[in-house]
Amino acid sequence: MQALSDILTPARTVCGAPGVSKKRLFETIAKIISDDQPGLGYDAVFDHLIAREKLGSTGLGQGIAIPHCRVGNCQQPLGTLVSLQDPIDFDSPDDAPVDLLFILLVPEEAHQEHLDILAHIARLFSQAEFCGKLRQADSDAALYRVAIGQAG
Repeated sequence: MQALSDILTPARTVCGAPGVSKKRLFETIAKIISDDQPGLGYDAVFDHLIAREKLGSTGLGQGIAIPHCRVGNCQQPLGTLVSLQDPIDFDSPDDAPVDLLFILLVPEEAHQEHLDILAHIARLFSQAEFCGKLRQADSDAALYRVAIGQAG
């Protein structure tokens, strides 16, 4: 099982991002990823995230969402962690607005790996203490350290 430190980087960790709406948030996420991964174009990332979300909300409840998709140009699993300044509606099962998101992109052919990583992330984000520490982070660096287990 891959640890978050294997798929998350400081460049793809954003604390206090503006939320506004789900579409605007996906635009922000696509820019973060495409800026960090030149092989993954903005339009492709945005389109894949939107298409996946149309299949059903990736909101888990309790303010957490895990948007995820398989992307053809993606060479290895990669994650992006975002905390929001203001929670947004995400059509979550509990109707609670979302303020923490972990975005997972995996290669097109990585079906089982996608499911395994997704299950691991869902278990992590179901831990109230872990999410509480993420919500207390006040910078990108602090959010990253908490996520990879290096916060003191």
